Amino acid sequence: MPTAAAVQAAIAALAQPGRAALVARFFKTGPGEYGEGDQFLGLTLPQQRLVAKEFRELPLAEVEKLLASPWHEHRQTGLIIWTLQFAKAGPAGRQAIHEAYLHHRSRVNNWNLVDITCPLLVGTYLLDKNRALLYELAAEPNLWSQRMSIVSTLAFIRKGQFQDTFAVAEQLLSHPHDLIHKATGWMLREVGKRNEEALEEFLTDHHGQLPRTALRYAIEKLTPAQRQRHMQK
Repeated sequence: MPTAAAVQAAIAALAQPGRAALVARFFKTGPGEYGEGDQFLGLTLPQQRLVAKEFRELPLAEVEKLLASPWHEHRQTGLIIWTLQFAKAGPAGRQAIHEAYLHHRSRVNNWNLVDITCPLLVGTYLLDKNRALLYELAAEPNLWSQRMSIVSTLAFIRKGQFQDTFAVAEQLLSHPHDLIHKATGWMLREVGKRNEEALEEFLTDHHGQLPRTALRYAIEKLTPAQRQRHMQK
């Protein structure tokens, strides 16, 4: 049976100490920064995906051991394993992974970990279910839970469902952090790629409320004239 220790050994064999220092700076691990104290081994995302595929049968309890690790790549590889398992699982298996993911969400503690997992492990799971969880996550006093709440709606956007994206965006309008502004603008841009009219209506309704960074992200795919009009507002 595959174990967390075996995954960690595979990751250790690919460690790049020189790259680790650069990655740590990129993910803002300094004092007072959003990734404060996180530790990196220097693996690339493709390397971690290869390890995850090799250990895609890792039991849920062993993945949880990876999430408890102080090393970013251990957590990320474990989370990728869950996405691989979720995609192949039946209803019971999906529920188990979804619940474990939420239980350990304090370990999903940087924007990349959120973004590669929550559209599937939260958004896809909720496609045919009550979505109150999104608004609960948005209300939590935790940056990563809040980012989860908006990025998870990507699964709905891909199905042509925009209501929850707009509602969560409204809940986060006054959020002070740039990472939430970027995530909100990203999701609004994804809506606009599929329904420009719906995006324009939301932007008009929230004129002057949307943080400038969120607005810039949201209008990125509009015409130059449209972008100029929104920025001038």
